[in-house]
Amino acid sequence: MAQINNNTSTMLIEKKRSLTPDSISTTEVRILGIDHCEQAAHTLALAFAEDEVAKYFIDTEDLASYSEEYKWKLHCDIIRYITAAHCYNGIVTAIGPDYDGVALWMPPGKNMDDWWTILRSGMWRLNYKLSSEGRARFYNEFLPLLHNVKRDTMGDRDDDSYYLVYIGCKPSARGKGYARKLIEHMTSKADAENRATYLESSADRNVPIYTRLGFEFKRDVHLVRAEPQVKLSIMVREPKPVAKGRLSKELVQQSVRIRTLV
Repeated sequence: MAQINNNTSTMLIEKKRSLTPDSISTTEVRILGIDHCEQAAHTLALAFAEDEVAKYFIDTEDLASYSEEYKWKLHCDIIRYITAAHCYNGIVTAIGPDYDGVALWMPPGKNMDDWWTILRSGMWRLNYKLSSEGRARFYNEFLPLLHNVKRDTMGDRDDDSYYLVYIGCKPSARGKGYARKLIEHMTSKADAENRATYLESSADRNVPIYTRLGFEFKRDVHLVRAEPQVKLSIMVREPKPVAKGRLSKELVQQSVRIRTLV
C-alpha cells in the first residue's frame, strides 16, 4: 500500500525530538535494521493515519463502540508488526533527519509469510488483536487478494521482482522529495538487475506521481467487505536500460552514499 500524501492533521501527533543520530545526512537513503523498527513504524503510522486501507481493518462494526485511542493504538500495532517483518526478511529504507520518510520493500524471492518471521515480528498477535470482522478482512480478503493479484500481474516474474509494500512521509516532511529518493534508490537497483518493480497505490492522487517515476497503471482491485468499497491501483515499473559505464559509476556512488543502520 504505497502512500505519499496524507492529511496534515496528523502533524499534531508527531514527536518533537529527533531520534536519529546527528551524524546522519538528511538527504541520505539508509537501510534500517530491527533496532530502528519503532522509529520507522512511527513514521508510517502517521503517514497512513487517514489511509482507507489502513482504516479498513479497524473501522469495523464490531469495534464501533471502542475509543479512538484504542483504534489508534491498534493501527500503530499493525504498522509496527509489518515494519518488523520487513526489517527481518525484507528491506526497510529511510531518509531525513528524523526518519521523515520510510519505505518497506520485499526484494526478489522474499516474503514475510514464513513462521519464523511471523513469530519474531509479532504478526501472530494480529490473530488476537483484530476484531472478528477485522480478522476476516485482513486474513480472508486482503492478504489473499494481494497475493493473487500480484501473481496474476507479474506472472513468471512474481518471485523475481521488487515489491514496494509501504512508503510514506511524516506530514511535516512532505514536499521535500523524500519519497522520490526512496523509490529511485531501489528502482536504480532493480534497473541494474533488469528486474521490474510492483506496487499497489491506495490513493488516487499518488498514481500520477508513480507514473512520473516510471510506473504503469495496470488495473484497479477492490476490498468489498465494507461500503464504500476500498480501491487499490496496481502499478508496475519495467526495468530501464542502463549504460554499462553509467551503471558502474552509479553502483560505486551508491555503495558510498547508502548507510546501513543495525
